[in-house]
Amino acid sequence: MTIEVQNLTKRYGDRYAVRDVSFTVHPGRVTGFLGPNGAGKSTTMRSIVGLDRPTSGQALIDGKTYASYRAPLQRVGALLDAKAAHKSRTAANYLYSIAATHHIPRSRVDEVLDATGLTTVARKKVGGFSLGMGQRLGIAAALLGDPSTLILDEPVNGLDPEGVTWVRTLLDRLATEGRTVFLSSHLLGELALIADHVVIIGRGEIIADSPIDALTEGGHRRVRVRTTDTTALSNRIANAAVTITSSEKEILEIDGLTTEEIALAAREVDILLTELTPLRQTLEDAYNALTRDAVEYASAGR
Repeated sequence: MTIEVQNLTKRYGDRYAVRDVSFTVHPGRVTGFLGPNGAGKSTTMRSIVGLDRPTSGQALIDGKTYASYRAPLQRVGALLDAKAAHKSRTAANYLYSIAATHHIPRSRVDEVLDATGLTTVARKKVGGFSLGMGQRLGIAAALLGDPSTLILDEPVNGLDPEGVTWVRTLLDRLATEGRTVFLSSHLLGELALIADHVVIIGRGEIIADSPIDALTEGGHRRVRVRTTDTTALSNRIANAAVTITSSEKEILEIDGLTTEEIALAAREVDILLTELTPLRQTLEDAYNALTRDAVEYASAGR
């Protein structure tokens, strides 16, 4: 099932939360949704599942609005608030109540409790759950109808390393099965391991919609060089177009020259290189460059 966001605009008075936002989330891959705080991610995700009504434009799931599905949980599973469950309910009762609204058998509740590692705390009240346990419960609720589309807002927030790895494996499996997986996250290093494609929003407008590889390979590259004579090499290649940094002894990171140019320069003055490694731009590098002018709440020095 494809998610299509078409010219979506949400305005509060004279302030736009999102403005003319359009993008498509395709099945069979994990799509990450990135943006600074206040950029419009939550408004967009809430609009997709009908929790916010756009001022104009629309969001469709397989050509229909979320509200038009008679049994939406069997089409779309969503985690938008890990604290949505009432604190006085047990995990099992919370899921049973959701299942009852869609005629989902109680046996399916047991399955998702087991899949999310919550079987041992199924009879425990949600109010006593840690943030990570709450996240697992939210994911269990999203999986309850065995949907073909997953929409998850910060699904690894609060999870321990084992939980993060579990979510990564789960989402990869769901995408491999041909499902549509759309998630937001501020953990860019983790998202780079999960996602195949990213949509980046800033100040309510889309500023990138691209495969991750295109972002990380298309940016400025550096070369990592190891040599016992860093001073001589630095003097040999120094010019206005070259930037040289050093984070540890015998290591240089060089911007502005290719590996071949560095190797040639070193050979000309008999400098031995024991490492010469091209460094790809990270997702974080690409994200920071793209959102530099779209951060509403920037820290000093950014």
